[in-house]
Amino acid sequence: MLRPARDSDRDLVLPWRNHPDVRAVSLTRHEIQPAEHAAWWAKRSGNVLIYEEDGVPAGVVIFDGTTWSFYLDVAGLGQRLLPAWMRLEKEAVEYAFGTLGLDTLGGETLADNKQVLALHRRFGFRETRRYERLIDGVPTTVVWTERNR
Repeated sequence: MLRPARDSDRDLVLPWRNHPDVRAVSLTRHEIQPAEHAAWWAKRSGNVLIYEEDGVPAGVVIFDGTTWSFYLDVAGLGQRLLPAWMRLEKEAVEYAFGTLGLDTLGGETLADNKQVLALHRRFGFRETRRYERLIDGVPTTVVWTERNR
């Protein structure tokens, strides 16, 4: 289930963003400090949804216009991570095209994050371009995927 984020959710999300497995496949790889996270949250708080697994916060979805991104509670979900990924993506796509009324939804994924790229393909996203982006000073290939209503 997706629900609007509350201010009290902010501190739940920071460990999700900072989990080593999440940072390894993110555009932000350094450990995010609380002040940086608070500024990020304040900038996006109106566009943030919390994904709940069995009534417990387990992920976050961020919409920025027609672009989206997400983080999951990798440590908390454990063996339930893959099914949660699939449910989150399904709900986020339905929210984007239903509630938000978007015609197109897109996002960035690192080219070596094969699992997420496969998940996006499963939900109808297609690769529209690849480009290089500096991440921690290293040129890294990023894949833009997009889906239409």
